[in-house]
Amino acid sequence: DQPGVYPDSYYAASARFLDPYAPLEGDLEADVCIVDGGYSGLSAALHLHQRGYSVILLDAHRLGWGASGRNGGHVGTGQHLDPQKLEELLGHDDARKLWQISQDAKALVGTLISDLDIECDYRKGCMHANHKKKFGDETKRYVEFMNSACGYEDISYVDQNELRSILATEAYFDGTMDTGGYHLHPLRFVLGLAKGCVDAGVQIFERSEVIEIVEGDVAVVKTANGEVRSKYLVLAMNGYLGRLNRRTADRVIPINNYVIATEPLPRSVAGSLIANDACVSDSKYVVNYYRLSDDQRLLFGGRESYRDRFPGDIKKYVREAMLSIYPQLENTRIDYGWGGTLGLTMNRMPHFEWLKPNMITIGGYSGHGIMMAIMGGALAAEAISGTAERFDVMERVPTPPMPGGYHARLPLLALGMAYYSLKDRL
Repeated sequence: DQPGVYPDSYYAASARFLDPYAPLEGDLEADVCIVDGGYSGLSAALHLHQRGYSVILLDAHRLGWGASGRNGGHVGTGQHLDPQKLEELLGHDDARKLWQISQDAKALVGTLISDLDIECDYRKGCMHANHKKKFGDETKRYVEFMNSACGYEDISYVDQNELRSILATEAYFDGTMDTGGYHLHPLRFVLGLAKGCVDAGVQIFERSEVIEIVEGDVAVVKTANGEVRSKYLVLAMNGYLGRLNRRTADRVIPINNYVIATEPLPRSVAGSLIANDACVSDSKYVVNYYRLSDDQRLLFGGRESYRDRFPGDIKKYVREAMLSIYPQLENTRIDYGWGGTLGLTMNRMPHFEWLKPNMITIGGYSGHGIMMAIMGGALAAEAISGTAERFDVMERVPTPPMPGGYHARLPLLALGMAYYSLKDRL
C-alpha cells in the first residue's frame, strides 16, 4: 500500500474516481465528526446529514481506499451467525431483530444504489458451496429453518449434480442458492455513495489522518494540520483503526485478504465456470469467494495474512487457491492482484458500541462488510439522533476481546487461523 494511492486493482482500473479533496487545515466545528471514508463512515455521514446534522468526515487516505474499495463485492443474506446460533446466544426476540436488521441492511444497499443512481454492476444471486460431504445434512437443516422459521424462501438446497451443472469444478459436494443475495463492483459503489455525500453537503477532507482524540463533552479530533471540535464522534475505521481506541482495537482485529482478476475470458469459458452468474463462497474457514466481472474476468478472493505487509507476489499467492477450484485455468493470465485489510471479531459479529456518551464505534464486519457496514452507519445516525433501538440490539451482541490484549492478538490469531487452515485441508 502507498498512502493515499488506490491499489493497482481491477476495481481501480474500471472505476471513475472523484476529484481529490483537500486535507484538513485549521480548526473547524461540526455536530458530528466521522473518522474514515469507507462504507460505514459515508453511510453515517449521509444519514446524519439527512437528519439535519452538520457533518465533517476525515479520511487518512482517499474515499473508499480501504476494504470498501477492495473487497469481493458479495452481498449475502443474514448476519455472520445464523438465526439459530443467535437465538442460543441472545434469545428469541433479539435473534429475530438481528435477522430483520440484516434483511433491512441488504435492502438499504439496493435503495442507495437506486436513489443515488450508482452504476456498480449490480447482479442477483449468491451461492454457498460445501467442500466437505459431511456438511450436507447441516445445510439441509439450515435451508429448512430459513424457509420455515424465518419465512425466507429465496434460499434453496443444491445437490451435487445440480451444483456441478452450475460450477465447473469437482471441489464441492453440495450447497445453497440464494436468489435474494447479489453482488456488485465495490469501488464503484463506495464512490457513488461518496458522491451522494458530497452532493448533500457533507464536508470531506482526505489525507487527514487522525493522530489524537481528546475526549470530553465536546470531542476534539486532531490531525497533523488541524482539528475538529464536535458534539459527537463516530469511529468507522474497521480494520484500519490502529491504536486510536484501545477498547475497540482489542475486539476488532485486522487481517489481510487478497483478490486476483484473470484476463477477460471467452464468454463460453466464463459461462461454464459459473453458469448462473451468481457470486460464490465456500465452506472453508479461510474462505474462497469468487464471481465474474461484467467483462468476463474471474475475480477470485482467498488466502489471508496477519502481518503489516502483503505478500510479495499476490497473484501467485491467490492463484494457487483458484487452481484448486478451477484447474482448467492453469494457462489463464492473471492481470491484477491486490490485498486489503478487514476487521475480524472473535465471534464474527460486528462490534457496535457507545464508547462514551458522545462517541460511537462501528466495525468488525468479519467479511460481511458491504451491507452491515452500510447499516452500521445508518444505525449510528439513528442512535445519535435519539432512536437507538436497532443500534442497542447490535450493541447487546457480546464482542469478547482477543486473549492477551493488543500486543498478543496477531500472533494468537495467526496460530488459530493456521489450525483452521489445516482443518480445511484434512
